[in-house]
Amino acid sequence: MRGRAPLLLSLVLNAALLAVLWSLLQSDSEPATPVPGPGPAEANNGLVRTNVVVRRQNFVWSDVESEDYPTYIANLRLIGCPESTIRDIIVAEVTQMFARRRTSEVVTASQQWWRSEPDPAVAWAAVARIRELEDERRALLSRLLGPEWESMDYPLPSLETLVPLDGAVLGALSAEMKRAVQRIEREALQRQSEYLAAREAAGEQPDPAELARLRAEARGALAAVLPPEALEEYLLRYSQEATDLRRRLAGVDTSPEEFRALFRAIDPLGQELGTTSGAGGADSLKRRSDLEQERERVLRQVLGEERYEEYRLVRNPLYQQARGVAAAAGVPDDRILPLAAIYRLTEIEEAQIRNDTSLSPDEKAVRLEAMRIAQQESVSQLLGAEGYQRYLNSLRVPSP
Repeated sequence: MRGRAPLLLSLVLNAALLAVLWSLLQSDSEPATPVPGPGPAEANNGLVRTNVVVRRQNFVWSDVESEDYPTYIANLRLIGCPESTIRDIIVAEVTQMFARRRTSEVVTASQQWWRSEPDPAVAWAAVARIRELEDERRALLSRLLGPEWESMDYPLPSLETLVPLDGAVLGALSAEMKRAVQRIEREALQRQSEYLAAREAAGEQPDPAELARLRAEARGALAAVLPPEALEEYLLRYSQEATDLRRRLAGVDTSPEEFRALFRAIDPLGQELGTTSGAGGADSLKRRSDLEQERERVLRQVLGEERYEEYRLVRNPLYQQARGVAAAAGVPDDRILPLAAIYRLTEIEEAQIRNDTSLSPDEKAVRLEAMRIAQQESVSQLLGAEGYQRYLNSLRVPSP
């Protein structure tokens, strides 16, 4: 509970000060009451009895605060803190504690930066964990303050920023570091927005090299405030280079270690490719070609030959088409490769028909139609009746 804002102390002290002032005003406005003289026995003994009230002086907050909430509440009541102020203090303390737990205990899909596609199970688990923490927060406050504490609106502080700073690494950052990151994010977004607006007003397309320069500027500012481990975590989750790598690896499952190794090797290449984007001249084109070849070499080295061939396959347009059909049909992924083979054979046969000079246009049309029907039958058999119907339904455009 250390590090409480001075505002909480100010609330208590102001309340105590108002009570003292009110007491003084009341004493000034009351008529003086004669003080009776000493009784005979007291006068004879030379003793005078007085009523002495001892008030605690030199109040310090450390005398009140406690790591134990019930003790903390008892101490606040002991110094005469109003119940409404006690409620405000305790609700704020408990709420901030659970906000910190939420940043460190909830695993979100964005924290799995090595996945090319979010894991739905992780997303659902995050929602469930957030709900559990909120129920736990409310139960604790009800035990401490009674059920009436919810009569006022005490929402959980919003943790929304441009990017979530949560997880084991970013969630453990100090509040000061998080504020610094959020400031850098806002300033970077503003500069980028101003640049894009200026280009649009001039009727010109954005320069990719300038956008890359703005990103590099923001990265430098982040490097100045974040320790190396936190900076890498941030870049793995949110940098343009990591986003491009995830997009490139779509369909290929990588482990955290593989993705981290790929990112560390490819990140400098991606930054340089960004700064040379759109540059003309033979030297620039040659440099870009070299960088792209080096990127492919790194991918082959880290993934290994078999995984690299898988990576090349999933980037094939026919494979992407088959993957989309399988998803729409709701069939297992093991149907993707056979579907891609069907599309590839169809593509080859179509090219042969169109290039056959011995066929008339009408004959070509007949053969192409027969080929289309044969392809549909093959796909239907592979997907099954229900899967093929789901695929057909996905192609239908809803009526307006």
